[in-house]
Amino acid sequence: MRTFVAGQEAHTDSEFAELALGIDVDLFRGPLEPETSEERCAREDAAGHILADLRAMGEAGDEIAGWDALYADALTRTVPFLRAARTHRSGTGEAA
Repeated sequence: MRTFVAGQEAHTDSEFAELALGIDVDLFRGPLEPETSEERCAREDAAGHILADLRAMGEAGDEIAGWDALYADALTRTVPFLRAARTHRSGTGEAA
């Protein structure tokens, strides 16, 4: 079965979410694979500008942009489970 959103075909679940919501999850959350510090800085800079634009459009009355800004902002505060699991080291917490 093929899935289309706004005339574009979505090949994966993440592509479907990006097309349906208009938000690139990896841009705001970060990719699952490692990135260099330069790549991270560029991604975070772009995400910050886009988030500022979404907030401004939301404040100007665009309700969808306002909701997108809330979603994108929440994504910036998350860490992908797989990346968190890779960087977790046993025996390094308070209880250790």
